[in-house]
Amino acid sequence: MLKRNLETFLGCTAEYGEAKLVLFGAPFDSTTSFRPGARFGPRAMRGDSWGLETYSPYQDKELPENKVFDAGDPELPFGAPERALDRIGETAGQILADGKLPVMMGGEHLVTLGALRAAANRYPELHILHFDAHADLREQYLGEPLSHACVLRRCWETVGDGRIFQFGIRSGEREEFVWGEEHVYTRKFDFEGLADVTARLSGKPVYLTVDLDVLDPSVLPGTGTPEPGGASFSELLGAILSLKGLNIVAADVCELAPMLDPSGASAAAACKLLRELLILL
Repeated sequence: MLKRNLETFLGCTAEYGEAKLVLFGAPFDSTTSFRPGARFGPRAMRGDSWGLETYSPYQDKELPENKVFDAGDPELPFGAPERALDRIGETAGQILADGKLPVMMGGEHLVTLGALRAAANRYPELHILHFDAHADLREQYLGEPLSHACVLRRCWETVGDGRIFQFGIRSGEREEFVWGEEHVYTRKFDFEGLADVTARLSGKPVYLTVDLDVLDPSVLPGTGTPEPGGASFSELLGAILSLKGLNIVAADVCELAPMLDPSGASAAAACKLLRELLILL
């Protein structure tokens, strides 16, 4: 059985046995291609979360104290992506085997692959809902196939064609978009069409991954690869809240690099989005 972290995310004080959701961090950013620092995301989100209320006026609900358990962070070997992914997969796999829903705080976006593999092992019909500025569909980045720039390509190798739905995408190599036209659904720039996709995914197991750089840098500058032209906070929050009723079996929020925004605004936005996601789930 997993043990509770000493410092928990706001309101995540349930005992493991009674919890429905299990929160854990993945402090890893060894393949970050521009500005490092996402390994400190989980720590910042826990600490800054205590500036929020447990009540959500958006959903008119409290974050229930007896439903979410904070398991802390597995110890990850920096410089060894595959072993780090194995450790993440072991953590997510244990949570899933115990009949609970894992919610992961990144870390760079590559960490999604470890949790995704565990979820796909339990749910063979798994689909992926992906909010991001970047397509992340490269075959390799500087010769390395395990990179945050390739994570959705590696996820595709696990789930196959017609199972990945991307929104907010506004950056990538031309080859990524050409390849993606045959293998994944990509909505550029915004969340239009999300309602139609969620209707298609009704009843199917879904992995939700949110790369925080889907937000415009004016909203969230504290991320490793900021990309202008992104969503507002309200637009991303609305997209997340629109997923109510979807069969989300695992989720993550990635790519907060808190020291890149000394104001703390980026961490505050990330915490609020995570609070709303936990209440939704």
